[in-house]
Amino acid sequence: MKINGFRGRLITADHADYDTARAVWNGAVDRRPRLIARCGGSADVAAAVRFARDHDLEIAVRGGGHNVAGTAVCEDGIVIDLSAMRAVRVDPAGRTARVQGGALWGDVDHTTQAHALATTGGIVSHTGVAGLTLGGGIGFLMRAHGLTVDNLLAAEVVTAEGDVVRASADEHPDLFWALRGGGGNFGVVSSFRFALHPVGPTVLAGPIFWAADDTTEVLRFYRDFAAEAPDELGTVVRLGTVPPLPAIPAELHWRPAVAVICCYAGAVDDGERAVRALRRFGTPLVDLLAPTRYAAFQAATDDTVLHGWHYYWKSTNLAGLSDDTIAVITDHAYAARSPRSYSAMFHMGGAVARVPQDATAYAGREVAHNIIIDGVWLPAESGKHAAAETAWARRFLQALQPHRATGVYVNFLDSDDDTGRVREAYGDRTYRRLAEVKAKYDPDNAFHHNKNIGPG
Repeated sequence: MKINGFRGRLITADHADYDTARAVWNGAVDRRPRLIARCGGSADVAAAVRFARDHDLEIAVRGGGHNVAGTAVCEDGIVIDLSAMRAVRVDPAGRTARVQGGALWGDVDHTTQAHALATTGGIVSHTGVAGLTLGGGIGFLMRAHGLTVDNLLAAEVVTAEGDVVRASADEHPDLFWALRGGGGNFGVVSSFRFALHPVGPTVLAGPIFWAADDTTEVLRFYRDFAAEAPDELGTVVRLGTVPPLPAIPAELHWRPAVAVICCYAGAVDDGERAVRALRRFGTPLVDLLAPTRYAAFQAATDDTVLHGWHYYWKSTNLAGLSDDTIAVITDHAYAARSPRSYSAMFHMGGAVARVPQDATAYAGREVAHNIIIDGVWLPAESGKHAAAETAWARRFLQALQPHRATGVYVNFLDSDDDTGRVREAYGDRTYRRLAEVKAKYDPDNAFHHNKNIGPG
């Protein structure tokens, strides 16, 4: 098989690397594409798009391959694979970085931290830059520096016609608006240019764990603590079991617990003052909050969500942390059967909320917290855990229905049973505007193997 103008690598089912190349982060996804086109640059991406359109092939686009729904791989179509395109180039004087579309956040942090700079990225270093960015970009730096999309300055995009265009505030501004939260609906982003901020290289970061029996009291304290927290303090609440990480005493491994994970995007001394009340609350099982290298902190939980494990997600925005909401969370968080399952709650606000609602396609500016419910089990445990963890996540979400705020973070939507929630992620007004941009740049909906927005 040959693609005109393509200089990358073509992988078909008879290739020795086929099974490795088609595998994505969520091992529960098992699809067999007809062709994987591993690109070396924008010209290869454009050639692959034109080939797919000429041959009426289903198109999947792979950046980091980390989306829980497995949209990076399709059945009997073509995967336009950017995983070989991972270059990161930093302009330290201008505080910007140009990042190729197949890069992971670990690539970005590694390169930018050499200059004590960073931008808001994911909370796991093997998350793909493209998917996280295009959906909005939640991370520990967002309260100080905005979502990832708020730091996007420009993008190089291959359109459904196979043209290479630049999207920015001055060039194709409608496309630029849509890319900042509207997902992979509008083209293949071959590179991004981000604004960077002084961060680290040493930050105050890490988790504090309390026993599961203390969850109600911890969450009630956290509600008030988070409401008064400075923008520099990013926090994530994790509820599940204590992961068996080297830094955690072995006697605590797999014990049900609630953790508040912190990262202070400023001077360590200021961070110490900001977290003092949290550290003094109750009787923690272990306090691992300490000065640490930012890049190392970003990768600290990588081994708790490994490639090839099976995942099933549910998520929602929360109206607040009322006592009733906390009661629901406490009642359901520890009911999973798999010890690897967990839920996580993200504190929004700060710089995220100060961006005008219509400035980007990301629609959750007013939300204070959102929650993700992650069923996780090993491939060999599917018979034991798959149905139970899926049911647990659904029950948990259903119990939260009376306490939900409008919307859901689009990057947290799972597979088929979340398809109807795409409009919910944006709201009617933003969704209609996205559909108009879709109609202009992809009227045939060639890029539909995603959290799809149809042309309107």
